[in-house]
Amino acid sequence: MRLFFLFILLICIGLLSYAQYLQHVKGLLPCPLCVAQRLAYWSLALTAFIALLHNPKSFGRHLYSLLMVIFALMGAIIAARHAWLVRYPESFECGISPEEALLNSLPIADWWPGMFEANGDCANIDWTFLSLTIPDWSLSAFVALGILALYPLLTRK
Repeated sequence: MRLFFLFILLICIGLLSYAQYLQHVKGLLPCPLCVAQRLAYWSLALTAFIALLHNPKSFGRHLYSLLMVIFALMGAIIAARHAWLVRYPESFECGISPEEALLNSLPIADWWPGMFEANGDCANIDWTFLSLTIPDWSLSAFVALGILALYPLLTRK
């Protein structure tokens, strides 16, 4: 099971590293919904890391798995909302929003502004791959991570 938790952790680290690459090398500013998705990835990664160190038995493994499913579901909801806003930007203006003010006022935004400070516009389409935007790919990653996180819940050993 340790390899399973390590795999989830490495996926999250890879996704967060790519987000940093897009921000600092390609110059894409994260919006409030991007930062919220980053928080969900961090929550998944932290849970997987603690589970990796703890190497729990049945109950603990199920508990960590359930937490990862919840974080993946929260991230998927945020990513789905973001993907919807990208397609229908006239329905909601995300620019300087209460979400941005809230996220930027959190201590973690002061501690690591390069990762958690929201400055972008949620409706911008600055990057695509195979005609899918960053929120689309993030939604796919959260769904895949959520399905993966179900594995310990569905197995006995």
